[in-house]
Amino acid sequence: MATTTANTKLRHNEYYGQQSILDELYERSLKGAKFNKLYEKIVEENNILLAYRNIKANTGSKTEGTDGLTIKDIAGMTNQEVITMVKRRLKNFTPQSVRRVEILKDNGQNRPLGIPTMSDRLIQACIYQILEPICEARFHNHSYGFRPTRRTEHALATMHRMINIQHLHFVVDVDIKGFFDNVDHGKLLKQMWTMGIQDKNLLCIISAMLKAEIEGIGIPNKGVPQGGLCSPLFSNVVLNELDWWISDQWESYETSYPYKRNEGKIRAIRRGSKLKECYIIRYCDDFKIMCPTRDVAERMFVAVKLWLKERLNLEISSEKSKITNLRKKSSEFLGFKIKAVVKGRKRVANSNIKPSAVVKIIAKGKDLIKKIQKNSADKNVSLYNSYVLGTQNYYRIATHCTKDFSKIGYELDRNIKIRWKSISTNKGSPSKLYLERYKGYAKKKTYIHGHIIFPMSACKTKNAMNHSKMVNKFTPEGRKFIHQLIESVSGFEFIYLSKNPVIDRSIEYNDNRISLFSAQGGMCEVLGKRLEVNDFHCHRIIPIIAGGGDKYSNLVIIAPDIHRLIHATKSETIQQILAKLELSKKQIAKVNKFRVQVGNIVI
Repeated sequence: MATTTANTKLRHNEYYGQQSILDELYERSLKGAKFNKLYEKIVEENNILLAYRNIKANTGSKTEGTDGLTIKDIAGMTNQEVITMVKRRLKNFTPQSVRRVEILKDNGQNRPLGIPTMSDRLIQACIYQILEPICEARFHNHSYGFRPTRRTEHALATMHRMINIQHLHFVVDVDIKGFFDNVDHGKLLKQMWTMGIQDKNLLCIISAMLKAEIEGIGIPNKGVPQGGLCSPLFSNVVLNELDWWISDQWESYETSYPYKRNEGKIRAIRRGSKLKECYIIRYCDDFKIMCPTRDVAERMFVAVKLWLKERLNLEISSEKSKITNLRKKSSEFLGFKIKAVVKGRKRVANSNIKPSAVVKIIAKGKDLIKKIQKNSADKNVSLYNSYVLGTQNYYRIATHCTKDFSKIGYELDRNIKIRWKSISTNKGSPSKLYLERYKGYAKKKTYIHGHIIFPMSACKTKNAMNHSKMVNKFTPEGRKFIHQLIESVSGFEFIYLSKNPVIDRSIEYNDNRISLFSAQGGMCEVLGKRLEVNDFHCHRIIPIIAGGGDKYSNLVIIAPDIHRLIHATKSETIQQILAKLELSKKQIAKVNKFRVQVGNIVI
């Protein structure tokens, strides 16, 4: 996976008994506590093992650093060897050099990425896990980037709400010049100290981490490397001060009278003060300041420009920074184009996929279509379908995405008709996943080797939902809401399963595997526990040798240990697995039923 999901990390925290420690850090940070003994928590054995588990689940772990090592090299070490290595290196920490790579951005320019060595990534993960709950308690509510349980949808929903309900139709767009490359190291460390992170030993380690030599360039005196595990957290720490400064201008301004309702407080401020009404919506270094009038927007534009320069030593791009009247022009944010249009007697937010993103989606779609024309292997077909699902999942929260996807679909369908003329057919049976996802879509279907092609044009709008304050990774009550949300299978999991079919299995098997994971809600049939999308088995109830096939009714989703128990024949192996799982009588009965069906004796 590109990243470990927040839900997977949450389960990992619980596996290693770290959740109560993280909860305590969060609660104390909410109360303004100062932390001067964090180093001991970072080098605690379970924290190190948790860091390894989280890194292992990330595909970036297969990327080499300057020492040429990947997660596989650490995987061969024992638990104690890994723990000893981390503790030894942290005693007198000197970071290894960072490998520099460049990736192409949407605007045609290159974005530099810094790839730390695997052991440095493990150390960064240990630090990140302890710092995250402390920082989360201090971060502003309208910061949405690289934070647990928050995503693009919440940022867009907030902007929609401010346009529709609060009638904030002037937006200040601020573009910081090379933000990640210009973060002041000294200022960042002071901001962490102000947040309560006052362990001097830890701050020295972080200071050394920031000054890790970049291969081919040298030792940096400013900036945080994009690619480091802690970099997103550090970027939020830097700009959190901006969030609260803008918020204190209006939203979190403290009045002398304790108003019970926020509406009463706002009315009083409007009547009796000259404060500027403004709200920030931020996703990492991309942010908007929403204002009710042009006058307020112009004042905030000047104030923010000066504040960034004086407080954070950051400059803005004059060409890209501007004030937009949403009644007349649209503003782009996180791949969307937003405008306030007339509807009846009021104005409402209309959002579309931004034009440059439409061009990029079509171009990448055509590349994948061409790839299938050259090689129509199942893997390439699955890759195209996962691209369609991923694109639809991200952009379907735009209010007018249907029109955009219709245009994109038209271009791709024309290309498909030309390039796949000799390899595609209109005859076949749609998969269960297709029927669930595109229910009611009546247009002509396309198949390649029995594999149905997902239609890009068949995307319905999903209302962007605001982030709920009740959802919180670091409180027992907040985690209940998270567990409720993950009972069903997410769009991300569908995409992952489509991209990662089981090699040397039939199309029918892999398609039914996805459908079963959805039908079972990602739960193990025997244990009744939620499984991770990259750590489950799809079991054939009747083996192939006994006449069983890959049809839906002959497959079941189970945990890997349960699968091993079903097929185990050695009593020693059976006893080891039973001791590990501690199954109930009902669960053992289910296992025995499966064992008999594969030709094994009951246990």
